[in-house]
Amino acid sequence: MPVIALALSDGVPLFELAAPCTIFGTGKPPEAKDWYEFRVCSPRRAKVDRWFTASTPHTYDDLITADTVIVPACHDRDHRPPVRLVEAVREAYDRGARVMSICTGAFVLAEAGLLDGRTATTHWMHAAKLAARFPAVTVDPDVLYVDEGRVLTSAGKASGMDLCLHVVRRDHGATVANAVARRMVTAPHREGGQRQYVTPTVPRSSYDDLSPVMDWALAHLDEPITVEDLAAQAHLGTRTLNRHFHARVGTNPLHWLQAQRMQRAQELLEQTQDSIDVIARRSGFGTAPVLRRQFRRTLDTTPDAYRRTFNARASA
Repeated sequence: MPVIALALSDGVPLFELAAPCTIFGTGKPPEAKDWYEFRVCSPRRAKVDRWFTASTPHTYDDLITADTVIVPACHDRDHRPPVRLVEAVREAYDRGARVMSICTGAFVLAEAGLLDGRTATTHWMHAAKLAARFPAVTVDPDVLYVDEGRVLTSAGKASGMDLCLHVVRRDHGATVANAVARRMVTAPHREGGQRQYVTPTVPRSSYDDLSPVMDWALAHLDEPITVEDLAAQAHLGTRTLNRHFHARVGTNPLHWLQAQRMQRAQELLEQTQDSIDVIARRSGFGTAPVLRRQFRRTLDTTPDAYRRTFNARASA
């Protein structure tokens, strides 16, 4: 059972703890074959925000043996993390652990040298300070999260939940991640490349709710839908539809559509024994070669390998 360790520092904000505790620490969902052992690691009687005191048998020494280390926001206003925390995170990574940060937890990873030569993100309010203090890090202040394999960073608060669900999706597949999201009553998947914050650029109108257009697209994913088709369903021009998508979703209609096709293909690979050709058609990619190229580009794997990993009947 892989161990996920959450690293508390004194005064850590409560919200940044909520997502990892809820997603990784509340027990195995029925859809999952196995799950995680979840630990909270902190100094003795560390404060959580201004209201609570942590009570846990695990210290920073226990981070070193974990398979995944999560560092939530650093409360210190100058973002100077505890030396022992930085050392433990570095030791965990050197032993082979995956490390991930939420919000200003990125400063801990940067202090440990784990972001040098990598792209990372943090809350947009602190991105300039992260970039100035650590010039070897490429800081992207616009995205929700960045996955660099064994080093993952996310922006503020809600994007930490997006990153945690992304990790579940990586480890257990789309079906399990969607089940966890349903339990939390949240969106099952937001891509890391979406913008951290969306400033409305068009006046509010009756078209602000894109749900009918999205629902129509999801019901017709097996068809060759174009942006023009989506615009026609919304009774809008393509430029106007693009503006609405960017304002409300943080990405363009074609990118959103491709993401839905990928999710449908993942679910079909996990839950059915359909051939790759059939899944390509049912998810709207048309042919197996197109589906394979998209899997390689998006997930760096093949549909067959994905099925062997996440389809219980295929791996039995």
